[in-house]
Amino acid sequence: MTDARTQEITRTALRVHNARLIDGTGAAPVDNAVVVADPDGTIVYAGPAATAPEVPEDPASVRTVDAGGRSVLPGFFDCHVHLAYAHGAHPGRRAELDPVLVTLDTATRMRQTLDAGITHARDLAGLSAGYRTAVETGRIVGPRLHTAVRVISHTGGHADVRLPDGTDLSAGMSEIADTADEARLAVRRVLREGADVVKICATGGMGSPYDQPDDEGLLEEEIRAVVDEARRHGGKPVAAHAQGNAGILNALRGGVTSIEHGYGIDERALDLAGERGVFVVPTLSTVYAGINKATMPDYHYQKKIRWSGITKENIARAIEYGARIALGTDAAVGPHGVNLMELSYLVDLGMDPMAAIVAGTRTSAELLGVADRFGTLTAGRTADLIVCDGDPLKDIVILGDPANVVCVIQDGIVRKDLLRAAPTGRRL
Repeated sequence: MTDARTQEITRTALRVHNARLIDGTGAAPVDNAVVVADPDGTIVYAGPAATAPEVPEDPASVRTVDAGGRSVLPGFFDCHVHLAYAHGAHPGRRAELDPVLVTLDTATRMRQTLDAGITHARDLAGLSAGYRTAVETGRIVGPRLHTAVRVISHTGGHADVRLPDGTDLSAGMSEIADTADEARLAVRRVLREGADVVKICATGGMGSPYDQPDDEGLLEEEIRAVVDEARRHGGKPVAAHAQGNAGILNALRGGVTSIEHGYGIDERALDLAGERGVFVVPTLSTVYAGINKATMPDYHYQKKIRWSGITKENIARAIEYGARIALGTDAAVGPHGVNLMELSYLVDLGMDPMAAIVAGTRTSAELLGVADRFGTLTAGRTADLIVCDGDPLKDIVILGDPANVVCVIQDGIVRKDLLRAAPTGRRL
């Protein structure tokens, strides 16, 4: 495993040249572009080569990356993942594994996610805050992490994965709260464990055995209590698992920051989300790539089939409405390491490719509260960027294949480099 702490000691400036720049702001691409970052990993220039700073006389003082005419974009965000779980695994499966194996498997998934072009990820239950610290301190290499640690649900709700006899299969994923006071205590517990974001269940869900997506989860008054408690402790954001529209409306009225999934969202909810500046994270990968009859319990499969068309219709409407959409996949429900396939699903439902790229970069950075430092390739931002084969504005699907993401740079440090073995000096 790469030792990021060693890389930090030997940092140099970075210069990416011979690039087609798509900077994440929505501006038109810049051909023959250059991106320059200082040794601290801060972008000092991103634009046409004609006005770029001169190349330093001492070649050892700068790491030069020849993009070979390829597309250079900001590092992407996945605002809804579950890195502690294997694809398709029930949360209870983790309890069967030795904790050391869980840790190593999680680190592998983190690396796969980074190699797919995701330099920031928000884990919405199951991941200890220790993994965030491990990335920050260079113990492991992976996306920068925001984590909810656990998810707050009521008894019998989406995150209550206890068996009827009371056996808890949550593997530490769930916090059960059935009153407003209990909801406040649950918030305090997850924040004590280092949560960056509070996640609640405002509805039932697809994978939970005891409820339906249209079922309501936490009451509006309980959601208000969660939001208020999060406000009292540093203003932490609140993400609401919300699939059916009644629960979506409860979450919006309760003051949440984001609606996760939003499968049943209607025009009333879209209007309210727009008025309040609430983000929608559609996780389309769950209906495009997260359905497998052979591996899913029948109740789960039947719900997915019933809701797939509804989801596509409603999210297409949300896109048409101009909802504030951020990128999230619910990876674990779908496969890990192909996160940017989500962009092609947004485009399939009517989003312009450039708008999809902005959703996965600048808008997602806004959701995570880090847009002042990440999400665009502009001066003053941190040098998180990727180099990809092909033109994603003509064929957005290329970003979904990690083999096409030939270079990943995080904080000015090259984390993945397939360019050394690839032809350069040509436009792809």
